Amino acid sequence: MNTIRNRFFAIEQIPFFFDLLKWLALALLIGVLAGSASAFFLSSLQWITQWREANLWVIIFLPLGGLLIGLSYHYWGSSVVKGNNLLLEEFHSPKQIIPFRMAPLVLFGTLLTHAVGGSAGREGTAVQMGGAIADQFTKIFHLKNRDRKMLLIMGISAGFASVFGTPLAGAVFALEVLVLGRMRYEALLPSLLAALVADYTCHAWAVEHTTYAIAWVPAMRPELFLWTLLAGILFGLAAWLFSQSVHFWSRTFTRSISYPPLRPVLGGALLALVFWTTDSSRYMGLGIPTIVEAFSQPLAEWTFLLKTLFTSFTLGAGFKGGEVTPLFFVGATLGNALHGFIPLPLALLAGMGFVAVFSGATNTPIACTLMSIELFGAESAVYMALACVLAYLFSGHTGIYHAQQIGSPKHGLYSRLSKRSLKDLSKPSEKKDS
Repeated sequence: MNTIRNRFFAIEQIPFFFDLLKWLALALLIGVLAGSASAFFLSSLQWITQWREANLWVIIFLPLGGLLIGLSYHYWGSSVVKGNNLLLEEFHSPKQIIPFRMAPLVLFGTLLTHAVGGSAGREGTAVQMGGAIADQFTKIFHLKNRDRKMLLIMGISAGFASVFGTPLAGAVFALEVLVLGRMRYEALLPSLLAALVADYTCHAWAVEHTTYAIAWVPAMRPELFLWTLLAGILFGLAAWLFSQSVHFWSRTFTRSISYPPLRPVLGGALLALVFWTTDSSRYMGLGIPTIVEAFSQPLAEWTFLLKTLFTSFTLGAGFKGGEVTPLFFVGATLGNALHGFIPLPLALLAGMGFVAVFSGATNTPIACTLMSIELFGAESAVYMALACVLAYLFSGHTGIYHAQQIGSPKHGLYSRLSKRSLKDLSKPSEKKDS
């Protein structure tokens, strides 16, 4: 009898089948919960955005909103204030279960940030809610560290996929973002299952995602190939600028104001003053209308710079949200500006920038290429892939997530950087500044 049982489990596909059932069950739990949380978040965010745009006077409450966010994290959220970086840190060096309060705190902080006119995104909120929800099952099922790491990946995947409606990109993003240049293929199945379930759940709640159209994609020719390479380099530099700006304002507020709750108060006051005295309402919140415009009509050449400034300042001051949708804004409007001298269709350049700047800032070129196919179709895939890879290379060894580790450097000349985190690379400069 034992011999028969041993031979049964010696067949490689048998334990794989039971493993599939295990991860499918967990994916259903995590996907449904994370997808439902994203659906509630997106619906609430849409209502709040419409209300704010109809009542722009609300920006006078930016300092008050900043104070409430600062106090809530100072007294109840000090253990989760690192946000997405906490998820990455727990994956690399497991210490304790992610407190569930991360989910309601980031939801409250993000909605309040958008309500009073802060310039921020939404992916950070969905990813943190997904990660916090998923990690609770570590405690419920008494899982070991290996399986816990899988749960964190599933939470990230579910949150990302459901908030953008891109399950393939979400599944790969969760694998790619953890370690620069390395992917954990053993987590591919759990990540994909969670992403698909979460995306389906979000759609089941009748939540719609923004659609973008690229009407015409020219056949690739040698001269267009070279122009695409140039565009990718510029997108990478924009990603580098965005990442550096976020870290700069975060360091500046930390060094200048010792009491954390006061940082978003001062930041909110300065933002309110600028928004009130200038015509800058397009830079509040997500900026989806401007992103859509970038695909169809010329915009001011400096639009991407102002969004970089407002978003990095908002997040650096301590307001909550995410960086990805602002990165879409920056990339799409930069692509729009490049149409002035790069002979590619306006919508194609906007789409290339949309995913490429995101690729450079998060170091996830494969996920961003998949996202371009899910959002724009496969016709433009070659242009998108080139732009994403070039942006990834030319953004340097930097990114918006300082807890991201370097598993394989972007160039052979920098092999000494292996197994270091992006935060480590900034330590020499930080010491010099101080």
